Amino acid sequence: MNNKLFCFLLLCLLPGWLAHRAYAQAGGVKQVQLTEFQLQSSVLTKADGARLTQKNEQPAGKWYPVRVPCTVLGGLVANSVYPSPYFGLNNMLIPDASDEFNKAYRLEKYSYIKGHPNPWKNPYWYRTIFTVPAADKGRLFQLIFKGINYRAEVWLNGVRIADSTQMVGMFAEYSLNISKQVKAGGSNILAVKIYPLDYPGLPAKEQLKALGPFYENGGPTGDIGKNVTMLCSAGWDWMPPVRDRNMGIWQPVYLRTTGMVTISHPKLVTNLPGLPDTTKAADLALGLTLANYGGQPVNGKLRLSIMPENFAGATLTLNHTVSMQPGEVKTIDLGAGQFKELVIKQPRLWWPNGYGRANLYRIRLQYVNQGRVLDDTSFVFGIRNVATKTTDVNGFVRREFFVNGRRVHLNGGAWVPDLMVNRDSARYDHELQLCRNANVNLVRIWGGGITPPDQFWNDCDKYGLMVWSDFWITGDTQGEFKGSPDWPLESNVFVNNIKSTIYRIRNHPSLLVWTGGNEGHARKELYDQMRNSIIKLDGTRPYIPSSSGFAKLPVGWAGAWPDDGPAGVYSGGPYAWKDPKAYYKLADAGKDWVFKDETGLPSQPPYNTLAKNIPDTSWDNTLPFPLNNMWGYHDAATGAAKYDEYYKEMVSRYGAPLSRLDFSNKMQLMNATGYQGIFESVGHKLTETGGVMLWKLNSAFPSVVWQIYDWYLQPNAGYYFMQNAVEPVHVQFNQNDSTVVLINRAHQPTGPVSMQAEIYDQYSKLKYEKNAMLGIDDEGVKVGVNLAADLKSVKGFSFVLLRLKNGKGDVISRNAYWMAPGNDYKPLNTLPPVHLNARVTKLKQGKFEDDWTLQVSNPGNGIAFFIRPQLMVDQEEVRPSYWSAAYFTLAPNTSITITVSAPTSKLKGGKPTLTVEAWNATKQLVQ
Repeated sequence: MNNKLFCFLLLCLLPGWLAHRAYAQAGGVKQVQLTEFQLQSSVLTKADGARLTQKNEQPAGKWYPVRVPCTVLGGLVANSVYPSPYFGLNNMLIPDASDEFNKAYRLEKYSYIKGHPNPWKNPYWYRTIFTVPAADKGRLFQLIFKGINYRAEVWLNGVRIADSTQMVGMFAEYSLNISKQVKAGGSNILAVKIYPLDYPGLPAKEQLKALGPFYENGGPTGDIGKNVTMLCSAGWDWMPPVRDRNMGIWQPVYLRTTGMVTISHPKLVTNLPGLPDTTKAADLALGLTLANYGGQPVNGKLRLSIMPENFAGATLTLNHTVSMQPGEVKTIDLGAGQFKELVIKQPRLWWPNGYGRANLYRIRLQYVNQGRVLDDTSFVFGIRNVATKTTDVNGFVRREFFVNGRRVHLNGGAWVPDLMVNRDSARYDHELQLCRNANVNLVRIWGGGITPPDQFWNDCDKYGLMVWSDFWITGDTQGEFKGSPDWPLESNVFVNNIKSTIYRIRNHPSLLVWTGGNEGHARKELYDQMRNSIIKLDGTRPYIPSSSGFAKLPVGWAGAWPDDGPAGVYSGGPYAWKDPKAYYKLADAGKDWVFKDETGLPSQPPYNTLAKNIPDTSWDNTLPFPLNNMWGYHDAATGAAKYDEYYKEMVSRYGAPLSRLDFSNKMQLMNATGYQGIFESVGHKLTETGGVMLWKLNSAFPSVVWQIYDWYLQPNAGYYFMQNAVEPVHVQFNQNDSTVVLINRAHQPTGPVSMQAEIYDQYSKLKYEKNAMLGIDDEGVKVGVNLAADLKSVKGFSFVLLRLKNGKGDVISRNAYWMAPGNDYKPLNTLPPVHLNARVTKLKQGKFEDDWTLQVSNPGNGIAFFIRPQLMVDQEEVRPSYWSAAYFTLAPNTSITITVSAPTSKLKGGKPTLTVEAWNATKQLVQ
């Protein structure tokens, strides 16, 4: 094999290398993360890569210590060269990657490089030194880059390993053979030259007004789409432009040491031939690539072991002899038809959150020769099957998804990247556990963002969160709204990034569906290659053309796979706050709500993080209370009419706020009813809809819109009303027809349950009570009682309180609504005060989390409204805290048992305490 072909195979075969876990196994297989680097602009050093990686070279100028992964701007912020763009208006103190934008806002003066008004125009160097033990001499060394942005040139010990034509695009992995250049028994100097985006993209006008103009997502022309990158880095209507466009080494770098035969591109397929019976055996099929980089033939064994990851069980093993000639690359396929070891009897299946346990197995792959392990890698998988179908509903195509033969109703929302892509593994775990705790079962990777790092996927596997993964196409950059179908400009870069991404994430059980893009699609050449790559390299899960059925494919283009149908899902909002009755009308009408994959509302954070999201909360009294222009930069200017309507509706319903605290609390009422309306309206059409998804779940930086928890991991009231609305067995009130219904999302009988509906007036006097016994054997909805006549006879404001009890008499679901003619809820401002009793009934302290169980009681004769418990350390709420319920309401003489857990890492440095308060009850310490 000639050297050029060998290098080409290295770049093609190794990008899918697994790095889910760093191993240092017997036999010399090691994977070490390189983290400590120094950073400097290429403008400030005259040395090239050869000189920078010479042993005796002392780089001139000031180099900044950075910890990789880290973007260039992230490194400069960490070294106090620039202020953090997350806070206040600091982003306006940092020059942009666009010269035109800098001139418009006079940002050139903030460049830290004298004589260079745009510090992002030239490449940056990342440099580090690492040592290799002498005992590893003669082994194979790979340098693994999990993700760079946008181009990279790699130098090691004076030799260029890869150039910027080989390493390009934000979403490809690269593994480089550095065996000839590594010095075993000594120091090695690595320098990585990171190039900026080919086209920096022109951002839209900044959101510097509290109620500003419509924001042009991705900039006025969408030209950021010329690159294969994080498209929202040019700015979107929920985050400002990232000044350097996140150039840098944004994912980990590893040094891997193995023998001369390596394992790459494993693909594990699980089949359930006995469906719909899920108890029968599962068949596994494993494919992988072996490559011999040595000069000698090897007659070794591929050793396979499968063991339970999160439950007790036996380990299965398989040994398969494979001979490898020097320089040979061989594809290996093993199936249940050949090997009985790949038949899993009585399999423990992976189920989505709310449908069962997310059971996981671990597979370990080793290539062994003469007792020596030449390569050793491992990954987690789940045994599960996914499928899809479409149905025409009055001219609108509805798509539905199935896991293990059971229909799953998708409840979740879009996930957006962090402003500077700096989430670490703990942050991913905290956010995704917040999603699971909210009864979310699906997270959508939005097409204008990133395909997240491995930690995200591992956590989704663990927490039973299905993932809907858009590729990096949007209507705002690829011509659906603006931009051009000719973008991205380099077809080969897009396709290479696509293939690398498929290799990287295809074994994750959480990955439910591939999507061609967000509200648009790539040009036919790229669209076909994307679709064909998904079928060829994966072929185990569906593909749909776009996240919006409104983005029509041209005639003659292949549709979804495997059914060749349309997307069958619809974006388009509404994105502003709506009365719950409006959502019921949309759900009843069907149309695009047969599967609504984007809807949401502005979502004001609670008071305790208000000043964190908006550091300056002083009111500009020319604006609605309590706004000022800093609110605009933190997204109150997002299509200003949406936030303005949200604010005006709050004032109309609950009265003008008297303070910032009053403002924040009343906004929580808006969040509560808004999110309740979205999910309960679709819930009452459970079997007639495919799902409903929020725009969006999380935030990219401190924000006041479109989120169920804020950048500081503080849930708002809408989070808990969503959590309640999509619980597995649920009782709810239809505000359009006044029926109370039982909803069963699970595919198992509820058993007989008792439904209790109570109507109270504003003075907490019980006016009416109705009861019903009912049950549902499978997924479905059943009407229990009708309150229409009763509510008509109640004058003025009223509460509707619901409870559902199982056969043991335990409350398994509860709900609350406040009603008033003309939506006049101002009587809440004079609700009689109550006193709460609260006590801890159980405390469990663990290695990673502490858990509390507490009982909250309302012993008086008045309704305790909007009860909010908090877990505190040093008078600051612990974030994240995973509550089983919050912002709930208790009828007179009733109680509730709730739980909370929190990471132990967040509890250090002080004594945890629990508090409870309500709309009409002062805060008190829980004993």
